[in-house]
Amino acid sequence: MKYVIVLGDGMADRPIDEIGGKTPIEYADTPTLDMLSKISEVGLVHTIPEGMSPGSDTANLSVLGYDPKKYYTGRSPLEALSIGVDMKETDVAIRCNIVTVSDDDKPYEEKTIIDHSSSEISTEDAAVLLEAVRKELENYEFKYYVGTSYRHLTIWDKGEVVSLTPPHDILGKTIGEYLPTESKLKEMMKKSYDILANHPINVERVKKGLNPANSIWFWGAGTKPCVNSFEEKNGKKGAMISAVDLLKGIAVGAQMKNINVEGADGTLETNYEGKAQAAIDVLTKEGYDFVYVHVEAPDEMGHQGSVERKVKAISYLDTKVIKTIYEGLKASGEDFRMLVLPDHPTPICIRTHSSESVPYLLYDSTNEVSSTLDYSEKCAEISGIYIAEGHTIIDHLFEK
Repeated sequence: MKYVIVLGDGMADRPIDEIGGKTPIEYADTPTLDMLSKISEVGLVHTIPEGMSPGSDTANLSVLGYDPKKYYTGRSPLEALSIGVDMKETDVAIRCNIVTVSDDDKPYEEKTIIDHSSSEISTEDAAVLLEAVRKELENYEFKYYVGTSYRHLTIWDKGEVVSLTPPHDILGKTIGEYLPTESKLKEMMKKSYDILANHPINVERVKKGLNPANSIWFWGAGTKPCVNSFEEKNGKKGAMISAVDLLKGIAVGAQMKNINVEGADGTLETNYEGKAQAAIDVLTKEGYDFVYVHVEAPDEMGHQGSVERKVKAISYLDTKVIKTIYEGLKASGEDFRMLVLPDHPTPICIRTHSSESVPYLLYDSTNEVSSTLDYSEKCAEISGIYIAEGHTIIDHLFEK
């Protein structure tokens, strides 16, 4: 038996008036999910433990079977694993986003945060900008490391795990009350605006109608992670396919194979088909038992507040990933179980994550059930099937 999780980051949502009171999952063109839902189990799972923030970090750990209350030490330490930073026990890792704040004459504290991703800036452009910041601000205490797109890393030697606000939680708000209370972090953020505001890359971005990547933003502080081997824990040889350092870092900690797919960049136009084919290949040609296919695009579109683009991301996930994997594994003759779900909702109305339970679909090629339900938030609730502890859903997939 082969096992697959297809995770559409943040694709769950709330009813939206402009699409007839439907959610993006309900509204999107999803012929594969429509077909599979009639022969699969559909239910609800709660991925965010009570009292924890609804982040992709805690939620994906949960879906992979790692109870966040036991294994979570912060988001950035997981990304540090992916980037290849060997953290000391006394290090604190901090996510260093390159964001867009309002380009006006107001003091830094009075600026507004416009875009947490700087128009989904390319890694190449972001690396140049981060190097400009590094030259001015790096010292023995703070080191900067390039990640992917707008997502980068700062390591604070002998640092503190201080409370920091995620930028995607305060889009459109004045930043003053959300800046770090730790003076060194706050000062570096303020100085970064002076370094980046008129950088040649940002001058060109503005000419092209793109948001300038004009400030760094610190959040997600944490200490060295403690994730253990996925194979030892589950008896399954596992692989990860994702464009983002968070998921790659979880895979490093879990000693899973990381598969890098050319053109997979976490955007709406990511290489969906390449991810799907890589999943088929690792299961059918390389002897792996389990693959986790993570697609970032629905979450990014939710943060952007774009109904149209979120619907499109879900449709792409259906026709380019789920369909390809389903048909490829069917053609291979392998028996398989496939779990499709989000990690958390990213509702368009709030443009950030929320903690509601999410719908899942579980297909078993050896046991096609009969159902009248569609795959959606509403139908998952109607099903009456509810998994209260998200970290146990992988046991359900593996039939433990």
